[in-house]
Amino acid sequence: MDSLTQIVLGAAVGEVVLGKKIGNKAMLYGAIAGTIPDLDVFASYFTDTVSALEIHRGFTHSILFSIVFAPIFGWLVSRYEKHKDINAWSWLFFWAFITHPMLDAHTTWGTQLFWPLDLRLAFKNIFVIDPLYTLPFLIFLLLAMRQKRTTKKRGYYNRMGLLVSSGYLLLTLLLKWIAFNKFKDALEKQNIAYLQLDTRPSALNTILWSANVKTKDNYLLGNYSFFDSQPIRFETYPKNHHLLKNLVEDTSVQRMIAISEGWYIIQKNDNNLYFNDLRFGLLSLEPNSQNFVFKYKITVKDSNKVMFTEVPKNSKNGKKLLSDLWGRLKGN
Repeated sequence: MDSLTQIVLGAAVGEVVLGKKIGNKAMLYGAIAGTIPDLDVFASYFTDTVSALEIHRGFTHSILFSIVFAPIFGWLVSRYEKHKDINAWSWLFFWAFITHPMLDAHTTWGTQLFWPLDLRLAFKNIFVIDPLYTLPFLIFLLLAMRQKRTTKKRGYYNRMGLLVSSGYLLLTLLLKWIAFNKFKDALEKQNIAYLQLDTRPSALNTILWSANVKTKDNYLLGNYSFFDSQPIRFETYPKNHHLLKNLVEDTSVQRMIAISEGWYIIQKNDNNLYFNDLRFGLLSLEPNSQNFVFKYKITVKDSNKVMFTEVPKNSKNGKKLLSDLWGRLKGN
C-alpha cells in the first residue's frame, strides 16, 4: 500500500501496544516502523532494474525481517527513551513491521512474506491507494490522538479505525469474488476457451474491476463495473513472446518473466523490443491501447548482456486515466 496508509496502520498498531504508557509517542514510533519495510525501494539506486524488482517487497517484507530486526530497534529506542521496557518496544516494532507486508499481500504486487521461500502472496483485492480504506482509518486515528492516553475514548477510536479498515478489506475480498464470477460467466457465454483468469481492482476503487485472461496465443483484457448494464467486452492482445527469439534464454529475461509470473507481452517499435508487465494493466481505457503501466525497454549490450530500463510514465496519461475511470465505473 502507499506510504500514508502504512504510516496510519503502523501508528494504530503502535497505539495498541504502548499507547496507554507513552501516549502519542507510541503512534509516532509505530508510524516510523510502518515505513521501514519500504526502504527497499532505494535498491533501485544501487543495482540494475531486474534486481531492484526482485528485492522490492522481499526480505524487508518478511516474517524473518520482523523477528530479527524488531528486538534490535526495540533495544536502540530503549537506550534513549524514558520508557526502558525493551520487550514492549520490540513488540511495537514487530507488530508494525509484520502488519505492513500482511496488508501489502492484498495488493497486485504482493509480498514475499515467507522469504527466503520463492513465494509471493498477492490476493489482488485492493488497489495500492484506496481512499475508502485509508481516510476513515486516518480520521479515527486523529480522533484517538486528540484524547489523553488514559481515556477510554482514545482506545475506542483507535479500535474503531482498525475494525473499519479491516472490515473494508474483508469486503473487498467478497467484491473480488463477485467480479471474478462475472468475468468467468462472460467468458463462458462468449464461448472463449482460456487457460487462466486473473482479476484486480482498478485505481482508487473497488467498484470497477479488471481482468487478464490467458489463452494459448493471446491475452484478453476486460473491465467490469458493478453498475454495468451491458455485457463485458474483451480486447485481444497477442503475446508476441516469439519476438524474444534467443533472448529468452538470457538469465535477466528469465528473471523478468518470473517476476511477471508469466503475464507479459512483448512489443516491437522502431526495432526496439519492450517488455510489458501485464499484471498492472494499461494506463488507458481506450480500445487496443498499447500504453501499459509497467513497460521496460530491452537493450542488448556489447557483452551480450540484456538490460531492462523502465519507460517513464506520462503524467497526462495518468490524469486522463483517472477521468476515464470515473466515467467507466458508473457503468457501460
